[in-house]
Amino acid sequence: MSRLIRLDRTGHTELAEWDAGGAGVEQARAAFAAELDHGYFAVATGPGAAAEQVRELPLDAELVVLRRPIAGG
Repeated sequence: MSRLIRLDRTGHTELAEWDAGGAGVEQARAAFAAELDHGYFAVATGPGAAAEQVRELPLDAELVVLRRPIAGG
């Protein structure tokens, strides 16, 4: 089961789960797109636990984490 989570003030909130058979994919894609529209960045775990920023929901990722940009300057 793959998971889409958003880092927030509570720690994290799970937004969606989906599986390789397609269950939950449309909900996950909609939640992913909505969060990107609200200014979140997405990072997905890849093979070997490496993580990379993504702009489309990778259906084969085990975990996709959404976070706000880091403030500063």
